[in-house]
Amino acid sequence: MNPHTTQSALLRSRRFLPLFITQFLGALNDNVVKNALVVLLTFHASSWTTLPPEVLANLAAGIFILPFFLFSATAGQLADKVDKARLARLVKLLEILIVLVTGLGFALHRIEVLFIGLFLLGGHSTLFGPVKYAILPQHLHDSELIGGNALIEAGTFVAILVGTLLGGLLAGHDPGGHLITVAGLTIAIVGYLASRTIPAAPPPDDSLRIQLNFVRATWHNLLLPRQQRAIFLSILGISWFWLYGALFLAQFPAYTRNVLGGDESAVTLLLATFTIGISIGSLLCERLSAGRVELGLVPFGSLGLTLFGLDLAWASPAVSDPAGALLSAMVLLTRPEIWRILVDLILLGTFGGFFIVPLYALVQQRSPADCRARMIAANNIYNALFMVAGALAAATLLGHGLTIPELFAIAALGNAAVALYIYSLLPEFLMRFLVWLVVRGRLRLQVAGAELIPASGPALLLFDQTTPRIFWLLMAACYRPLRCVVPNAMPHNWLGRFVWRASGAIRQDASADATIRSALVAGELLAIPEDLLLPAVGPDLLRLHVTVRISSGARIGLRFQPE
Repeated sequence: MNPHTTQSALLRSRRFLPLFITQFLGALNDNVVKNALVVLLTFHASSWTTLPPEVLANLAAGIFILPFFLFSATAGQLADKVDKARLARLVKLLEILIVLVTGLGFALHRIEVLFIGLFLLGGHSTLFGPVKYAILPQHLHDSELIGGNALIEAGTFVAILVGTLLGGLLAGHDPGGHLITVAGLTIAIVGYLASRTIPAAPPPDDSLRIQLNFVRATWHNLLLPRQQRAIFLSILGISWFWLYGALFLAQFPAYTRNVLGGDESAVTLLLATFTIGISIGSLLCERLSAGRVELGLVPFGSLGLTLFGLDLAWASPAVSDPAGALLSAMVLLTRPEIWRILVDLILLGTFGGFFIVPLYALVQQRSPADCRARMIAANNIYNALFMVAGALAAATLLGHGLTIPELFAIAALGNAAVALYIYSLLPEFLMRFLVWLVVRGRLRLQVAGAELIPASGPALLLFDQTTPRIFWLLMAACYRPLRCVVPNAMPHNWLGRFVWRASGAIRQDASADATIRSALVAGELLAIPEDLLLPAVGPDLLRLHVTVRISSGARIGLRFQPE
């Protein structure tokens, strides 16, 4: 483990800043062009085609997301085979060409050309997705992954918000699309210039063979994460979050008009509030997790997503009269009841950040280096599948007479059910949450020398205080899964029993020696009392002595030192 770098320092680092700018501008451009096109088709559909605006808007959304299904697997293979920095530059050059194609569609007034450009824009995002996430572990230390992912997620959502607003503004002032083309081209060129300064990221396997059959490649890619349970369940959690978030975001226009009685500016207010919440939650992850991949934040996030989703449903007023005069955001803000809704939205976003950032970091950290980009590509495919399924389910429920607040309540209850299912399959998430809550919530834990703990491979932590407290402290201090060797007769309550089982604690009984040997052969990290007679484990095994220092109040220090 390496010394921790703050997020502000990361933003000044060449290891991260060029990638952040490149990613931010790419997401910005996607949303500027896509939203401008949707606005133009909504308000000027008669001059483009005979299809109704509602069909065109959904068709545009489907065309944009289609490349994620078709080409994500190939994108992951490319990112594992080619230098990711070089691939990023090629993708940004492609973005410039795509903007020119959409500009041609605007100039010719041809909707089919615009849809081709939109499809290619989705392809651009598909290609860049595995690059931006798989490159982070190559350029950042383990202790920086949470901060880096938090900045990427916060930047993405801010780019979505700004791009949506800018796209709508440009479309409203320029029905011909000339300003949209100029803006998109400017953003793409600046993004390409930023990509040229991304440091090299050599491929883990330049001999990898690219599968030209994208159907077979996609199927193989979907099966890849299933080989590692923690990664697969994390990907399912990420995909569920995108379904959950997309379902709420998609309802904002109708919810604002038909429930709150607000106009377009009120829609922007809700979108901005939710986006700010996501950014706050993402950036807070680093502080709450002390710069580590802290899985305990994931159950905390899912709890908030459920509670504030339900409260948003309960706080929503009765359906307003859509035929009446619509209220602006400023008028809505004068009404006391709107503030509870805004608080729910900002907290939904905040807890969403707690939920999503550690999961992305876990997938990056635990994926094998030679197939990390393909793991990210598989995640993108599952994300797209979940979002489409969520959109279809929402449309079906609303079509059968469900109100939007009722839909929010069902989604929140569904979130609770999904969370419980995932945590029952992988108790590590819930165990880490309990350890984080008990230790970090009650004690001021200061850790020195944690960078000596190897990122992978077998190691022993030796301690001389055989008490329940020391086990809790060690699990809270270690950033990777830790198995403790505990006395057979150690008393503990139901909470302790759950934590021991979930962490795979080893009891000092007749089978302990064999279990310890097999755990070390498997490359696990063990915490063992110093006075325990160890089996033959090899002289080269890394051993770290743990010293506990109790200060005044609730301050406890742990120091890791080579034996």
